[in-house]
Amino acid sequence: MAGLPVQHVIVGFGFGLMGLAAFLRPRLVVAMVGIVGNSPDSRNEIQAVYGGFGLAMAAALAAPLWYPGLRAGIATAVGLALAGMAAGRVIAALRERPGRWPIVFFVVEAVAAGLLLSTI
Repeated sequence: MAGLPVQHVIVGFGFGLMGLAAFLRPRLVVAMVGIVGNSPDSRNEIQAVYGGFGLAMAAALAAPLWYPGLRAGIATAVGLALAGMAAGRVIAALRERPGRWPIVFFVVEAVAAGLLLSTI
């Protein structure tokens, strides 16, 4: 995508994949962390949080193609959201021992936050 920093493209692509996967296979998206998703309400929550939020973040990261003046604000907002998620995982890890996937997600979130915040 011309006109966007490569960091926006990478992180936006990741959010887009997560969002689409949550709509297409909601149980699969959360099964790796032990969430079951065996009721309509739980699948609705998975699709809203992982699906809707992921696609909205992907769209936000693409928005500077049409509204270039928003690039720094979007990078800041999405980068800080990702940093907050990563920080929440650190706090949770101090209280409990996470398995493999939360650690992988922490690394992905922290790297993605750094990529976006490096563009402001």
